[in-house]
Amino acid sequence: MSLFGSLTTAISGLTAQSRALGDISDNVANSQTVGYKRVDTSFISYVTTSNASVNEPGAVVARPDYTNNIQGTVQASENSLALAISGQGFFSVAAQRGTLNGQPVFDDRQFFTRAGDFKLDQDGYLVNGSGYYLQGWPSDAAGNPDRTTLKPIQISKQVFNPVATSQIDLAATLPANAATGTTNTTQASVYDSLGELHAVNLTFAKTAADKWSLSLNAPGAATPAIGTVELNFGPTTLAGAASGTLASFSGATGTIVPPTSSALNDAANLTFTADFGQGPQAVTLALGQFGVAKGLTQYTSNSSNPEITVTNLAQDGVPLGAFRDLTMQENGDVVVNYTNGQSRVIDRVPLVAFNDPEQLQRLDGQAFMRTPESGEARVTDAATNGVGKLVTGSIESSNVDIAAEFTKLIVAQRAYSANTKVVTASDEMLQDTINMRR
Repeated sequence: MSLFGSLTTAISGLTAQSRALGDISDNVANSQTVGYKRVDTSFISYVTTSNASVNEPGAVVARPDYTNNIQGTVQASENSLALAISGQGFFSVAAQRGTLNGQPVFDDRQFFTRAGDFKLDQDGYLVNGSGYYLQGWPSDAAGNPDRTTLKPIQISKQVFNPVATSQIDLAATLPANAATGTTNTTQASVYDSLGELHAVNLTFAKTAADKWSLSLNAPGAATPAIGTVELNFGPTTLAGAASGTLASFSGATGTIVPPTSSALNDAANLTFTADFGQGPQAVTLALGQFGVAKGLTQYTSNSSNPEITVTNLAQDGVPLGAFRDLTMQENGDVVVNYTNGQSRVIDRVPLVAFNDPEQLQRLDGQAFMRTPESGEARVTDAATNGVGKLVTGSIESSNVDIAAEFTKLIVAQRAYSANTKVVTASDEMLQDTINMRR
């Protein structure tokens, strides 16, 4: 009985070592595969009879020991759209199952991967080297993700429509020691609704101590002269106002409209209207706050020829912009950049966590599927709720150690050879037993 048992046990050893060799060969072959997780081998013994008096030969079975949650080395990539996960978690990806009207149709099942070598395909989708489509939460105009919807990320290369200027911000210092009648001019830029750039001249003329006249003129407008308004500085007209700060407006003409309130700390904003050929366009000129040394102020200049000192002159509104490129942020935001300097967040890449990622079902292309044993997929923001952080412009390499695999290869080869010798010896002994009848 033991001879037959030893023979079958040795054969089970051959089978087990063959499977171990298969796992090793799989690991070595995929040592350079992005996001690949190696498969180790666990050996399990089966017992027939084992007690204090006798131990009958049993068997051995090889079982795969997955390393789905063991990190591979994160390496920098020349691909700016590549993503790696430092820590736990997976990307949610979709698989294409066909096309309809030239566009991909996706499998209803949910897939997961650590292979983040994503690139834009011809349809504007982010696809990794194995053909899986990266999924994300679509974002609204303010960049806030809709966490109730998860879908493949598709980049639209449409233009960024022009935005008309609605506000000009001015921070400047007028020279308090300038002679009455002194004028200083600075120029602001305004975009109309078609994205065309126009100039608005802001001319400051000193009319008396702590008093200046501001004239607005738009050479390209239907009516160039916009209007004038008096600027009063200091505490004379506003109790509590600091010296040199804007205290009030008066005598507005043309289309210039002062604010309804000029109390201390209120916004010192003037509104004017100009027509650049697309109809009346209302623009707010923000000059800081009343009584506060912010925005437009008046202080003595050390220059022999005192002039206005502009520290900030900026406006909103942008011209037409074409698609320039795409960038990935560490929080998962997918940002489209345009040639007019504007950017737009269109999606956010979440990460997916499992209670037992070792129990995920492995698929082709370094992908996985959920199983009852792995637990439910928890979709969450990067660096929260048990998932790692995103590393942009990087990929996660295979977690295979070639040196360790060669060591396992030698051990498996020797163990296999040893089992063949047991088979040979058992066969010879059985043959001797059969020959006893002769």
